[in-house]
Order: sequence, then C-alpha cells, then structure tokens
Amino acid sequence: MRSRINDFAIKLANVNGTGSASANSLIMQAIFRMGVPVSGKNLFPSNIQGLPTWYEIRVNPKGYTARALDYDLMVAMNAQTYARDIKEVRTGSYVLYDSSWPLDDDLHRDDVTFIGVPLARLCNENFKESRERILMKNIATAGALIELLNIDADVVSQLLEEKYGKKKGMRESNVKALKLGGDYIRENYAFPLPFHLEKMNGNEDKILIDGNTATALGCIYGGATVAAWYPITPATSVMDNFKAFADKYRKDPETGASNYMFLQAEDELAAIGMVIGASWNGARAFTSTAGPGVSLMNELLGLAYYAEIPAVIIDVQRVGPSTGMPTRTQQGDILICAYASHGDTKHILLFPSSPAECFEMAPKCFDLSERFQTPVFLLSDLDIGMNDWVTPKLKWDDAYVPDRGKVLTAEQLEKMNKFFRYLPEEGTAIPARTLPGVHSKGAFFTRGSGHNKFGGYTEVPDEYQEVMDRLLLKHKEAALYVPAPVIEKRAGAKIGMITIGGCDPAVREALDILEEMGRPMDYMRIKAFPFTAEVEVFLADHDYCYVVEQNRDAQLCSLLTLETPVPKDKIRPILVYSGFPLSAKNVLDAIAVNVEELNAIYS
Repeated sequence: MRSRINDFAIKLANVNGTGSASANSLIMQAIFRMGVPVSGKNLFPSNIQGLPTWYEIRVNPKGYTARALDYDLMVAMNAQTYARDIKEVRTGSYVLYDSSWPLDDDLHRDDVTFIGVPLARLCNENFKESRERILMKNIATAGALIELLNIDADVVSQLLEEKYGKKKGMRESNVKALKLGGDYIRENYAFPLPFHLEKMNGNEDKILIDGNTATALGCIYGGATVAAWYPITPATSVMDNFKAFADKYRKDPETGASNYMFLQAEDELAAIGMVIGASWNGARAFTSTAGPGVSLMNELLGLAYYAEIPAVIIDVQRVGPSTGMPTRTQQGDILICAYASHGDTKHILLFPSSPAECFEMAPKCFDLSERFQTPVFLLSDLDIGMNDWVTPKLKWDDAYVPDRGKVLTAEQLEKMNKFFRYLPEEGTAIPARTLPGVHSKGAFFTRGSGHNKFGGYTEVPDEYQEVMDRLLLKHKEAALYVPAPVIEKRAGAKIGMITIGGCDPAVREALDILEEMGRPMDYMRIKAFPFTAEVEVFLADHDYCYVVEQNRDAQLCSLLTLETPVPKDKIRPILVYSGFPLSAKNVLDAIAVNVEELNAIYS
C-alpha cells in the first residue's frame, strides 16, 4: 500500500455498553487537536448494551467529512461481527483484532494484513476489577492505534489531563492501558502504518461539536426562556444541554434565581400544549422531539396554526415508521412537518446542514415564529444531532435584536377604538397580536374553531375562506424571510443537483468527483420551506435535477412538485434510507445507473 498522509478511513467494531465511546472519542479528539480535518460517525444500537456498535473515523486533507465506505483499517473487537467486519475492508488494508484468542481460519484473507494484539490478556494481567478490565481494553486498543496511526502522544496526554485531572485513579488507569497497547505495537510490529497522521494547521478556527449541543446554545442566544419536552431519542440531549446552559446563563444577576422554565411533560401532547401556552403569554418557548413526537403533536400544531400562536419545534429526525430504528438517521419527517395536522395547514421549516447552522437557525426559528405567529420546525437529524462535527467557531452578532413581530403595546391599544385579533394590517397578511394583561382593549377570544377576521365564531363559508386564504398568503409571505438556498454554479454544468440538511458533505464530495470526470453539475442546497424564488429559478434553468434525500418516498421531491411549477419528469430522486449517514459513493452509485444518459448530455 502506498503511503498516504492524513487521508484514510478506519472503522472500530465493538459491543455496546463496554465503554468504547470513551476510547473512540479520545482518538477523534486527538486527531482534531493535531489540526487534521476529521469526522466521526457513531453507528450504535438502541438497546443499552450487548448489541454490535461501530464508530467510523475519516481523515481527509481536503476536508471531506462525509462517511467513507472503503476502510483502510478495521478494528475488530466484536467476535459476533468478525466475518462482516473483516469482509468490509478493501484489498491491501489492515485488521486489528484481539489475539488473546486465535482467529478462525475461515476469517483470514490473503489480501489483508492482520495485526493481533492480546488486549484481553494484557488487561487481565494488569487490572484487578472485571469491569475495569472491560473498559481498559478499549483504552489499550486506543494505545495501539496511537502508535499505528502516529497520533501525537502529547496531545493525548493533554486530553487525559483535561478529562481526568481531578480523578487521579482514572487518569493513571487510562495512561497504563494506553501504554499496554502502545508498547505491544512498538515491540512486535512496524509502525506507523503506510497511511497515518501528521500535524496540520487545519483546525485553528474550528471546533468539535454535535448538533444537539449547538441547537441548545442557539435557543439560549435566541432568547428562549421556556422549554417543555418528553424524552425521546435522538432529541433528548437538546434539552439536557439547554438546561445546562440555562442553569448557567438564565440566572437573575442579583438574586441568583432562575429566570427560565424547564418542564418535562407526561407526553408529547402535553409538551406542545405547554409551548403553545407559554408562547401565547409572550415567552419564547420550544420543544424538542423526533418523528413519533411530531405525530402525537399534530392536533395542537393545527391549533397553533389556526389560532396564530408562535411555537418552535426542534425535530431531530430518526428512522421510522412507528418506533422504527431510534438510533439511526433519516430525513423522513419532511412532509409530516410541512403539513402537520388535519385540514389545510402549511408550516415553516428550516433545514440545517451542520451544527453551525443548528446554532444559526435556532434563533431564526423564534424570529420567524413570532413574526408570522405560527409554528416553525427546525429539521435536524440524528447524524447532525448526535455525532461530533468539525465546524467553524460559532459566531454571534451582539447587535442582534429579536423579531417579536406585531405585538401591540398598552399605549397603542389605548389609542385604538377596538382591537380585532385576526384583522391584518393593510399590505400584509399578518395581524397584530396582544399579550395577556397588557391592556383591557387587547383582550380577545383565542379560537381554534371557525372564526372570521374579527375573531368571532363563524360557519359562514365566505368568512371562513377569507381567514384560510389569508393564512395561505401569510405562509407565502414567509418565503421572503426564510434563509435563501445555497446555490453554486460550475462551468459546463448542464444539469443540477439538489439536497437538504446533512446530505451536504456527501453531495459536495460527489460533485467534485463528477467534475473531475467531466460531468460538472450545478448545486443547490435548500435551507427552508416555503421555497424562495431562487428555488423555482434553479429548477427552471436545468433540463433536469437530481434530488438527494434520505427517505424512501422522495419527500423533498414531492414537496418540490407540490409547491413549485416544476414538472415531475425534471426531477430524478436519489434515495438512501438505510439509516446510516450518507456517503459520496451512495450518490455516485445512483447516478451511475443513468450513465448512458449522462454521456449523451455531456458528449
């Protein structure tokens, strides 16, 4: 194998519940601290322990961070998946395994180099407690990888000091285990491997963060003071982090009293009801959930839409339907969120592509929700939410002023003859709202039943339709305020490629490869619904467009054909819905099916 610096992929196969996450995190963070572009994907089961779990690390000097499906090194630590794991590595690659027990003859491959390290035996001989032996086996594995991959030992030492500086016993155990694995490699194998690491200057302006943490921080910066939720994978850590941030930053400076409300509801129905109630009272309130929670919230989302009450919903999407696979990623909630509830409803959706955009878009959700007095969804997913991403340092504009929309003050109400809650001002589809207790003239009946523009109950067809038509106009007006799509043109492009959210890294990598092959394509990443004018222009400008998304039923394609004039035959879906993060190879394999058509277009 030729020497490759900072350009390889490894996969670590283990058993859930054995402490492998700590070792994986140590390796990932050490590579990041060395300045090397890196990404980590945690592919874990939904039970507590016992099932197989994998962690994939990719380093790439160009900064490609999408999942790689060709592995240079497999760290096979789970005997139950040996056959599957060893089969996955490419010819000329390496397999690191625990040689405390012999490897079955039928698992050997002549085109792969096996590196046996007696990890269990080493830990059994050097640690007394059975649980400690299990945990330290993973750290000893990390010690072997440090030598094989040329990971900076000083960086590792610093990380251990930061984590265990006040826990002397834990630090000593980790150092001991790392030395066991490292010493064995130094004494028995040539190192480092042909592919390995060298320090770079690539991460000075970047941080390592997951999307759920970034979302929670964005909610804090966006002014959220009320959070109501019911625990659900993979959204729970949004609320865990929000509470931690709120405990630190939502305190009265004089009394020390908390000035936020954090409520764990009995179910998702109660959670969205609490959010709607708090928002109606003037708070910036939100909930975090996943697809099953959105399903349960549908009726009250319709109430918020029709009664025109702000609400922010963070949907960290996972695999469905039903319980599906709670710890796998997907983009299967697009349509249910766009049209949530019975009857005619349309909601505002934002699609972040990274933790950095989760942070940026969370405040935007509150601004849009209050300006348009309606529910707004932030559609993240498990890959963005729970995996660590290398992102630019989060930036905040201290001049930011929240957009609270049309909220009448006591002085404004005093000057009015009469206030009508659902009567819009001329030139806009948005009515003014009032907050409880501001002024007696601002009192109104909040109706989820048929009402006219004056707020009175009605079953008169024309009066009902007038309000419904205005709600549709209000939704269309939101297209002027949601984030515009990212559009990138490439010289010689004849067709386009469209995607959303966390597909972005894989699609960008695929586009670069296609351009090298003489098949350049224009790119558009949609960031919001309702679609902005740029989306329709992009669709119209191309003979056809590939649309890449992670669901079975082409939900983004459906939304595009429902909400724009684009003919269906101009959209070619590329659908990947296995539950694992997207790879450039997934995109390229799908396009290869139409290679004859592509050749004709670019001939």
